[in-house]
Amino acid sequence: MKVLITAGPTREKIDNVRFISNYSSGKMGYAIADYAYDLGYDVYIISGPVNIKSINNLNPIMVESADEMYSEVLKIYKEMDILIFAAAVADFKPVSYVDGKIKKNENHSNLLIELKENPDILANIGKIKNENQIVVGFALESENEVEHAFIKLKRKNCDLIILNSANKPNSGFDGDYNTITIIDKYGGIEEKPTMLKSECAKEIFIKINSLLNKG
Repeated sequence: MKVLITAGPTREKIDNVRFISNYSSGKMGYAIADYAYDLGYDVYIISGPVNIKSINNLNPIMVESADEMYSEVLKIYKEMDILIFAAAVADFKPVSYVDGKIKKNENHSNLLIELKENPDILANIGKIKNENQIVVGFALESENEVEHAFIKLKRKNCDLIILNSANKPNSGFDGDYNTITIIDKYGGIEEKPTMLKSECAKEIFIKINSLLNKG
């Protein structure tokens, strides 16, 4: 079986030296990819800029922007049995890009940067996936967390949503640990204790395999 994992942040260029991004390290996505490889899956990673490597020496397709990530996903998504969108894709990008470096203007203390929405990769794949494909999304929430994550699951036509709480110390970006809640399309909710991201990957695949068996 083939599995696609997106990982890491995206960078949306303002000029040649500045960009909009986030604190994603890619550790969760790479942990999922390595665990899938150990299970015997044919693994494909599409990764934003990160400073980590796969422990199984998997070769990711490296991208920078959300548009580039979406383009690479579209090239291969039809071949996949499982698609796991763990990347922290920037929601917005600058309307215009400056070729060069924006200089300070002594006559103006404020610089206004107009933004527009990036493509919603998860939602767009959710619209066009076939009935046999499993799509897994991630949600970082700060209030009414389970409710909002389940709404996201339904709106984006996911089979699973992995909820990270912005209010928990070991949840989300950068660290080696994560605290997740796994929510499935049937309304099942499984709160997990804090564990290594490699252990989270195992729990995610236990749930994925249960959905495959249902199908």
